[in-house]
Amino acid sequence: MSNTNIITGDMNIEEVVSKYPQTLGVFFQYGLGCIGCHAASYESLAEGVAAHGISLDAILKDLNNVIANIEPESSINE
Repeated sequence: MSNTNIITGDMNIEEVVSKYPQTLGVFFQYGLGCIGCHAASYESLAEGVAAHGISLDAILKDLNNVIANIEPESSINE
């Protein structure tokens, strides 16, 4: 089933992990221990990865690949 959700660079890191906990591994893969960082609650994903010299396009691709196979909540209860 196709998932229409998408992670974008303007989302903050805490928002991404809260909405999609399955993405936590991607952050660790890129060496980002963002969850414990105070900036994760207000810094956008784009700002966070830029500060660490990480390609926004690369991490967005990996994050969105993780959530692509998650079934939408509405289909779980059907």
